Amino acid sequence: MSNRRSAELFERALTVTPGGVNSPVRAFRAVGGTPRFMARGAGAYLYDVDGREYVDLVCSWGPLILGHAHPEVVSAVQRAVSRGTSFGTPALPEVELAEEIVARTPVDQVRLVSSGTEATMSAIRLARGFTGRDLVIKFAGCYHGHVDALLAAAGSGVAALASAEVVAGAGPGVLSSPATPGVPAASTAATLVLPYNDLGSVQQAFAASGDRIACVITEAACGNMGAVAPVQGFNAGLAQLCRAHGALFISDEVMTGFRVSRSGHWGLDGAREGWTPDLVTFGKVMGGGFPAAAFGGREDVMARLAPIGPVYQAGTLSGNPIATTAGLTTLRLATDEVYARLDTAAATIERLVREALSDSGVPNVVQAAGNLFSPFFVKSELSTSIRNFADASNQAFYRHRAFFHSMLDQGVYLPPSAFEAWFVSAAHDDKAIDRIAAALPRAAAAAAASRPDDEGPA
Repeated sequence: MSNRRSAELFERALTVTPGGVNSPVRAFRAVGGTPRFMARGAGAYLYDVDGREYVDLVCSWGPLILGHAHPEVVSAVQRAVSRGTSFGTPALPEVELAEEIVARTPVDQVRLVSSGTEATMSAIRLARGFTGRDLVIKFAGCYHGHVDALLAAAGSGVAALASAEVVAGAGPGVLSSPATPGVPAASTAATLVLPYNDLGSVQQAFAASGDRIACVITEAACGNMGAVAPVQGFNAGLAQLCRAHGALFISDEVMTGFRVSRSGHWGLDGAREGWTPDLVTFGKVMGGGFPAAAFGGREDVMARLAPIGPVYQAGTLSGNPIATTAGLTTLRLATDEVYARLDTAAATIERLVREALSDSGVPNVVQAAGNLFSPFFVKSELSTSIRNFADASNQAFYRHRAFFHSMLDQGVYLPPSAFEAWFVSAAHDDKAIDRIAAALPRAAAAAAASRPDDEGPA
């Protein structure tokens, strides 16, 4: 089937939007070819403007835990829209959503915002305001939105667009340089970039500059360099070091929050190990497919926020009644049965991908962080795990391009970047998984036949 309509729309978009897209990874620059313009979604499937159906393994980059156009979410949103789209005043749904978040997570209070970038930006500002310090520790490959201070050695779309060698080059103890033009060096001068999963480097940083460090921010489990889970004790160690040195520990659960468990990734480690972060950022699932995010934490820390404290933060559409209704409905429908379905579907697809690539002789590491997962097209069979961004950057990306386009041609929509995690929904039933299984052998063979000098599909 032709992609004529998508190609026409992309040409139109290129004249009015930089790169033809409103978020860079959608442009297919890492894989080549024409981006697919989607017309609708239903359950586990996407439908493009040319009439093609795809099993969706992106799920809007995580929010659609229940699948596309879940009837109860749609119905709740329709009722909310009929009452008005925005008030600029307090409203009941924002209180109910905040109560639901507090009940599920280790935070005492929460402030609603409109995007994950806004949540992490505000959490960093609050940490600096609370501690009176400026230095921020982040980890290479962790993406926390396009905040100036955090666009240093960032993963996700930044990595896909940049040279892997340059992006991966930030070593332990290095005050970072911006990963993109337009960010003044002064904006990242107080950002210390360390290797992920290396607690020793964090200990060294605190030993050298402990009285200057305002906070440590990390993805609770990484999904922006592919799926890379924290090693045992890493997050607990970060919490302990921050507590010992008077810094705040910020756990970024924009991606993992309410997706890998009802309490996010903290439900898989902190709740079991007996530690809590000082601040947590949320997004994606809590918006039910609408622009909504939040940050929350200890009551004494949150008390520093305006209007009761001196740290200013505001937003006209924060707590929007449509977005909060969609998020609240989604969270209430995210039952134990839903999480069990996500875990089972993710584990099944992981196994199928690993078997298909191995059977075709393609060196690979397929790994998960909760029910986020992704394959790494490693360069050697001696590579058995991916622990940090340097590992994730040492891939045969040409194999990913070939694999991606073969799956796309067979009606399976994957993330168009090797630095992104894959997502399933509760709507991914046996029929959807069977379609993925049927497409994998040909895609694995395409990856095996690809060569480093391949330009990728036109």
